Amino acid sequence: MSITIVNVGSVSVEVQFKPIKNLHLSVHPPFGKVTVSSPDFYDLEKVAIYLATKLAWIKREQKKIASQDREAEKLYLTKESHQFFGKRYLLQIEEAKRSKIVLQHNKIVLYAVKDATVAQKQKTLYDFYRKELRLKIEALVSLHATKMQLPYPAFKIQKMKTKWGSCTTTTNRLLFNIELAKKPLECIEYIVVHELVHLLERKHNKNFVLLMDRFMPEWRVQKKILNELPL
Repeated sequence: MSITIVNVGSVSVEVQFKPIKNLHLSVHPPFGKVTVSSPDFYDLEKVAIYLATKLAWIKREQKKIASQDREAEKLYLTKESHQFFGKRYLLQIEEAKRSKIVLQHNKIVLYAVKDATVAQKQKTLYDFYRKELRLKIEALVSLHATKMQLPYPAFKIQKMKTKWGSCTTTTNRLLFNIELAKKPLECIEYIVVHELVHLLERKHNKNFVLLMDRFMPEWRVQKKILNELPL
């Protein structure tokens, strides 16, 4: 499945042809990247015509994304603000022979070797994020997979540029964005439920919405909160 770039006005769109029935158009945070998944029996001209009809909507979505707050680039210095499960913590750097993270009330204490680089301190914090997020997701996947009468699926946590999570229905594998470790637990639960529901319904259709309403009636609230949080 190769990717083709189509320019529609001033907008560049990544087009991927797949064995699907309908076109799926998406505008992704944090930079407003535009992608479309097209049935493999469509030609490029037909996709370009469709995109032209959606140009105004694409630009509105990109404008909305551009107006969202963004986290400033982190320098990993003492008194710098960091998020963990939706709560704000102040970072405190301490010199040590071995790197580790300790939570102390409203502080994240990051123990680092002398002259540790930003990249090394970031790795220490993200290793902590990964470990703690995995524990939360394991519990949520177990809870909701049982409710949906699904076998427990395998999952991975990794950096993802444009999504909070994804589901590969052919292998029953889930992926979750490590940045979820910064978000409120209710929002993490929404993403877990969303991806599990894809094991019951692959598409974002009416049946998918009905299943989301059934298994997490307040999912729209959590989706709105997640979309409005800094990226």
